[in-house]
Amino acid sequence: MQEKINIQGARVNNLKNIDLEIPRDKLVVITGLSGSGKSSLAFDTIYAEGQRRYMETLSIYARQYVGSMERPDVDKITGLSPVVAIEQKTTSKNPRSTVGTITEINDFLRLLFARASRAYSPVTGEEMVHYSDEAIANLILEGYDGRKIALLAPIVRGRKGHYRELFDGLVRKGFMHARIDGEMQEIASGLRLDRYKAHTIELVIDRLTVKPDARERLAKSLAEAMRQGKGTMMLYDYDADAARYYSRHLMCPSTGISLDDPAPHTFSFNSPHGACPHCGGLGVEPIEEPNEDSSDDSEVPEAAEFLQREPCSVCGGTRLKSEALQFKIGGLNIAELSNKSISEFAEWMEGIEEVFNEKERKIAREIVKEIRDRLSFLVRVGLGYLSLSRSSRSLSGGESQRIRLATQIGSRLVNVLYILDEPSIGLHQRDNRKLIASLEELRDAGNSVIVVEHDEEMIRSADYIVDVGPGAGRKGGHIVAVGSAADIEAARDSITGDYLAGRRSIPVPKKRRKGNGAKITLKGARGNNLKNVTAVFPLGKMICVTGVSGSGKSTLVNDTLRPVLSRELYRSNTPPLSYDSIEGLENIDKLVVVDQSPIGRTPRSNPATYSGVFADIRKLFEATPDAQIRGFGAGRFSFNVKGGRCEECRGAGVQTIEMNFLPDVYVRCKACGGQRYNRETLEVRYKGKNIFDVLDMTINAAVEFFEHIPAIHRKLVAIQSVGLGYLKLGQPCTTLSGGESQRIKLSTELARTDTGRTLYILDEPTTGLHFEDVRQLLDVIALLVDRGNTMIVIEHNLDVIKTADYIIDMGPEGGAGGGEIVAIGTPEQIAKNPASYTGEFLKEIL
Repeated sequence: MQEKINIQGARVNNLKNIDLEIPRDKLVVITGLSGSGKSSLAFDTIYAEGQRRYMETLSIYARQYVGSMERPDVDKITGLSPVVAIEQKTTSKNPRSTVGTITEINDFLRLLFARASRAYSPVTGEEMVHYSDEAIANLILEGYDGRKIALLAPIVRGRKGHYRELFDGLVRKGFMHARIDGEMQEIASGLRLDRYKAHTIELVIDRLTVKPDARERLAKSLAEAMRQGKGTMMLYDYDADAARYYSRHLMCPSTGISLDDPAPHTFSFNSPHGACPHCGGLGVEPIEEPNEDSSDDSEVPEAAEFLQREPCSVCGGTRLKSEALQFKIGGLNIAELSNKSISEFAEWMEGIEEVFNEKERKIAREIVKEIRDRLSFLVRVGLGYLSLSRSSRSLSGGESQRIRLATQIGSRLVNVLYILDEPSIGLHQRDNRKLIASLEELRDAGNSVIVVEHDEEMIRSADYIVDVGPGAGRKGGHIVAVGSAADIEAARDSITGDYLAGRRSIPVPKKRRKGNGAKITLKGARGNNLKNVTAVFPLGKMICVTGVSGSGKSTLVNDTLRPVLSRELYRSNTPPLSYDSIEGLENIDKLVVVDQSPIGRTPRSNPATYSGVFADIRKLFEATPDAQIRGFGAGRFSFNVKGGRCEECRGAGVQTIEMNFLPDVYVRCKACGGQRYNRETLEVRYKGKNIFDVLDMTINAAVEFFEHIPAIHRKLVAIQSVGLGYLKLGQPCTTLSGGESQRIKLSTELARTDTGRTLYILDEPTTGLHFEDVRQLLDVIALLVDRGNTMIVIEHNLDVIKTADYIIDMGPEGGAGGGEIVAIGTPEQIAKNPASYTGEFLKEIL
């Protein structure tokens, strides 16, 4: 195996025919400005070639179903080992997918409960037991002391029928009495019951006086009765007016309630054997089927995905049948364990051997080891605050990526090339160090690790750094510097090196804004892990909400404050999590939320359509002489409606090939060559360019092209101002990162008129941003706040936190150990607070 990965002549996207050697079995960081070509190098070149080579190893028979992959635009790559990409994509859209299922911990947990749990009566709470037939006979015979008792074998429980044949057979076997529907009756040949009534029949064993010579006869009678009762006996004590049950099945000794012996599928909400029948294992109230007479119900499935649904009224959100919840280990059922935070669960697992008997301990040993290992990997990558029951659809891109990272560490593969896309997203600096240690562990196991990253600590921890740039878009695509952190610092044309060496920096503000004196006070917030929190948000300031991962930041801001404001200002139906009251709403008149959710779910959505500039561009083309002569309206230049678009690809520019076990592949449309439009539409030109040429422009180029059209120019400058000038106007939104999507939303708001009383909520806006991009973003935020608006930013980036006017620090830990406000005040005040983890790191940079 070669010691290096050698890349020659890479020209993917904006890469400028680069040659590069990357050492194997090292932790390598690829860094550079947003849009400089990092992802083009790591994912579109190295990973794409690795994936293509894997496809080529499949048989011709298999390839006819999955097709062949296009070779990336590169002359040669050598030294490439099997490649695994761990990206920021949400793990699964399936509502049945949870953290437990995607980490495979659920599989081991179900096996553990099937083999080593104990069942408890839902009525009395006492442990349910089962015996062998021989043990039941011995217990009854040895416990008999001449008292007045009845021995009964329940053979029918609440079922309709006349049961004549049953009684005839019992009489032939020598039985004389049965308790039928609660009354003792003599049975005889020909006895039949009302066939339309539900009956309970318990066979009576008449030998109540046991003499030495009758013991053997009684044992035979017991054995036959148990066979008729399918292994169940009831001993009724007339003196105590009480019954005790014995069964070869799991049964409550006091009530006779029985359960089937558990199997792994008993505890699976994806199996009909375990899933709650009311919600089908989804854990939420089912949505009513649309009325068949409805004229149009086509939108119902899509709309249903976004509805806030109540927990299932039958299972309470556990997803499982009630029978599965009667099985417990250490007093907890599988749903209660799944609802614990991973850190709490890992701690609980440490002492689990104490709750097992010797037999259970032997059975559980290997299963427990596997569960412990997987839990520890999740804790080490900073995900201890999640629970196994957490839906995978609710995870951020960073959380999904770190789950996959933990899974890969657990797989113990060697000689693999791992490529990760900004795994530090959403991590507090304290947790970031755990992540770096996990990546080093992956490397030390004999793997090569390539990380696309902007985090300074991650960069300095790398064995080898590749700096791509020097700028973004057309100005990027070159290898600016390679080597150690010291080598990058010494590279004078490296912007990354300038920041690492301190030649450039994001300054600490000389003074903090005093605000406008008004405030919003949220009292008694108790959602998720919040512990009756009262939070004060001073207006006219930049407010940072900080804290370790899982401390309650998003619960406070996104799940409580945000829906309260939306309901008040816009009559939104999204319910906030529990809180007591809110004051000061009269001090704002507009709410703008800028989060990391995609701005479009298909390749049809792009920066031009989202920002609204595309409508202006289409009107501009409508006004051209060519369009006027041909009678083309603005709609002709839309690729989403019939008329001007290419009908072969329906204006997408690509055709989708569904892959059986890989992500869908998009292939350029052969009819239009990826230009989206038909020939007649493309013949219309404005300043020498057709509508496709315009969509193919970068934002930077479009700003110059449309400089004399104010309506278009203003919107484009807003996108450019947040550092996205390298994007193309028509770039599909499916190719944008969460951070890029967020900044397009922010730029769209910048192009609108603010009120001076607007409240902005930003959720980790530095995602995917280089030091220089963060500086530009902070300039935009400062511009908005200086106009009198308020900015609430959920953030881990210390460069952003240090520029805040006011900080609300949550914690002290994640999950159940968090949910409190640890510290409030200016960055300087937070840095002096010994209770704040954020303060520890702020102290180093202030």
